[in-house]
Amino acid sequence: MEAPKKCRLWWPDRLSSTSELSSHPFHFLFGWFVSSPGASLDIVVAFSCSEGTLNYAQSYLDIQGILHEINDNLPMLPQDDCKVSLFGCYVADGGDHHSIKVGTETACPGTYRSGKNSRTAEINWIQLTSDHSVVHGRDIAPIPKLKFLKWRGVAITQLDVHVIVYETPQFRNHHYSLRYCPAEHVTSSIKKPMWVQNLYQKRSHIELNIVIQTINTASAAKVRFESHFPAKRSSTPFHVFSMFTNFCWLLFATTLALLSTFLFSVLQSFLTAWSYVSRWSFVHTILGILFGKTCKNLEARCPQLLFWPVFLQGSSVRCQSSVEYAEMAALRRHFVWSSLFVDLLLGNVLGILLSSQAEAVCSFILSLADGITNHVLRTGCVWLMGNPAGFKLNAELAGVLGMVSLNVVQIWSTVWSFINSFLPYLLKTIAVCGCIFGLTTASALTIDIISLATVHLSALHWLLSLLYSRQIQFISTLWRFFRGRKWNPLRQRLDSCGYTVEQHVIGSLLFTPLFLLLPTVTAFYIFFTIINASLGLICIVIDLGILVIHVTPYTKVALWLLRKKRFPSGIWFEIAALQCDVTTSSHIGSSDETINLVASRNCYRSSGVVLFLRGNYLSLREVVWPHYSCVSSAVSRSSMASSAYGVLTGKRISYTLGTSGLPRKLPWMVVPYKVYWHLCCDAILSCRKD
Repeated sequence: MEAPKKCRLWWPDRLSSTSELSSHPFHFLFGWFVSSPGASLDIVVAFSCSEGTLNYAQSYLDIQGILHEINDNLPMLPQDDCKVSLFGCYVADGGDHHSIKVGTETACPGTYRSGKNSRTAEINWIQLTSDHSVVHGRDIAPIPKLKFLKWRGVAITQLDVHVIVYETPQFRNHHYSLRYCPAEHVTSSIKKPMWVQNLYQKRSHIELNIVIQTINTASAAKVRFESHFPAKRSSTPFHVFSMFTNFCWLLFATTLALLSTFLFSVLQSFLTAWSYVSRWSFVHTILGILFGKTCKNLEARCPQLLFWPVFLQGSSVRCQSSVEYAEMAALRRHFVWSSLFVDLLLGNVLGILLSSQAEAVCSFILSLADGITNHVLRTGCVWLMGNPAGFKLNAELAGVLGMVSLNVVQIWSTVWSFINSFLPYLLKTIAVCGCIFGLTTASALTIDIISLATVHLSALHWLLSLLYSRQIQFISTLWRFFRGRKWNPLRQRLDSCGYTVEQHVIGSLLFTPLFLLLPTVTAFYIFFTIINASLGLICIVIDLGILVIHVTPYTKVALWLLRKKRFPSGIWFEIAALQCDVTTSSHIGSSDETINLVASRNCYRSSGVVLFLRGNYLSLREVVWPHYSCVSSAVSRSSMASSAYGVLTGKRISYTLGTSGLPRKLPWMVVPYKVYWHLCCDAILSCRKD
């Protein structure tokens, strides 16, 4: 690999904005070397450690073993040799001579012992010094300046250095990402040029992606490294307020765990009863037909009610090794319990409103049902039996269809008069269901009750759609027959067909009455289709509300409003200052494996730019819209076009959105009550530790 000619030094701003470097004149630097196929090199500084601290730690710690452990716990990078290592030093006072020992002994300041098996020919080492140039408008001082670089045993004398100052990513604060999430569903009226589309499709450079990954893991590497050192004892005095806070938090965790355990016992009893009912297949089938929507929502929601302490607890160690991975794991974990919390909150609001206004709701439902039955159904059937809107219909067929419709309406009105006494209990059932299982399950139960209350209208619509579709099919078949055509179902096309005079006469005798009776059947079909579609539209609106509650990322919305930096979308660089320097040279050491840094004017040349790493962030629409893909697909143009075609041809239309937006079904949790109580307590207490 050729020697690098360009170098990007990624420097954490906390090393310059704090007194960490000024506390000691000599610091060792830990981080990554990221090489690229071209003549460029990325040096990512993660953290530093003072010379005294590191030399003291070598007496009882294995530094190489610690670095090996850190690399094992960090995410794997595409480059195998890209590992956390001790790769350089920082000289605060800009001294001219420092000896760095890489052999078996350490004898002078600024040295580090790496072991007996170290190879000087392959060592990579940098030395930085302080540049006291003022960056206007920035509380960053000093800016590091590259003084010496040895890459794969070769001293680099000509190098363009870009110092990029980045803010160290912190969990629950911010991180960097090269991913760009455009609003793919937004259609632009202006066609973009081809070069713009190619620019969006161009993949980001893999080396820059590796650098961003290392920056996101810098904080975890620093924490793991410092965890091996003796912790500093806190001198904060004990306060009574802290004891009171601990007691209140423990009381809250115990109370919520008791309530959750009670709900756990109720759901376990419900599961036992459901398993007993499922032994009779016909009962299970009938309940699935009558309350299918409710059963599907219960199957999805009940396991979530049991698994909420699992979702609330922390993620794995691997996810905590990178801020980006930790953020994604936290968002996935909080998505379930936040959706569950909002669902239960809205369900309790609905339950309280129904319980307090039960009489008013009952009277409204009864008056609405009476108005639909008398002023819409009966009046409409009588109107269709005459001459609706001046159209002349077949009186005999209109009378038969009208009498059948009126008899069905009358029978259902008689049945409804007996069901009126159970209406308050139905409302209480919906209220209790909303308080225990959430608003989505109560809404699903409402859809099933509406379907049961309007089953007579569905039956009439099914009968009329059957007559209408068969009549349309016969008329279209006879029309093709008159033109000498027939439909070939195998090849899905129209073929030629011959016919005799007798067949033509019979076809004419069948075509004439069917065509003349079509307006009468169409009038009744349109009337009941409008009524059925209106009721179906109400169910679709409720179903859309259920879907929106399930898929809305409440945690993401709240976090975006509070801290937008947690949703990065690309990076950019802010040019802060230009620095040019003609300073030192390097002299590689001798047989004792010591690297001597000797200043010699006009031998080492470096010039570069000071940049600040900045990030772009997603808008609220870009954060939320990907979760609504199932909603947009359910009400897409293709679905509406197929529904319109089904109405015109007399096919039955489903006024439900299916189970595409429901959360995935989780297994049922079966553990002892005491274990579940401890699980809930630990989950709540772990939130305070985080």
